[in-house]
Amino acid sequence: MQVVVRSGTIEEAIQIQEQIPEFENGYTAAEYTNRLLGGESVILIAEIAGKLAGFKVGYDRFLDGKVFYSWMGGVVPVFRGQGVAKILLQKMEVWCKLKGYKSLKFKTRNSHRSMIHFAIHQGFDVVDFEPQPNPENSKIYFLKEL
Repeated sequence: MQVVVRSGTIEEAIQIQEQIPEFENGYTAAEYTNRLLGGESVILIAEIAGKLAGFKVGYDRFLDGKVFYSWMGGVVPVFRGQGVAKILLQKMEVWCKLKGYKSLKFKTRNSHRSMIHFAIHQGFDVVDFEPQPNPENSKIYFLKEL
């Protein structure tokens, strides 16, 4: 099946977010709006056969025009294993390069093992670690030079 990636809306991102079990406490539209207002931002939506399959949302969190922050993203479980996350990442990387960003950064929790593996396989480096009392909640920061 062909994956189509296009620009999307906060509402679409939330609609997909609500279908992803790892986001049991997902963000509200107000939180999305708050984060995306400060600088450049992008919402990418992946579709397969016209159905919402995944999303990736990023913004210029550091307001330096150099490091772009990939804040939220995920793939609906039924569409996993079809390359959706990789295609979304590639599209975000192209978008970032066109906008002049030099690197892409994100964080994930230690409990999200598949995301950790994905990041390493896609060329990201671990650049920081924030331990938490519960090791599963520890945060791992990744960076990829573009």
